[in-house]
Amino acid sequence: MTKAILTKAILNDIPRQNPCAQCGTPIPQPDWIEPGEGRVSYLWTCHACNYRFEAVAIFDEAVVEHPPLAA
Repeated sequence: MTKAILTKAILNDIPRQNPCAQCGTPIPQPDWIEPGEGRVSYLWTCHACNYRFEAVAIFDEAVVEHPPLAA
């Protein structure tokens, strides 16, 4: 259940207009979003220079909710 909430929050908070790491052109939205434990990875492709790069958002450990290992 926690993962669904995290995924929903991520989809509502997608970064927009991130500048290309090579040429600086704003990119409207990431091509791929991959949530993980305490982080979210974003894959960006610049259509101006064809550069692809990954950006990772790392969350403060106090903010991340860990699901229980056993019921």
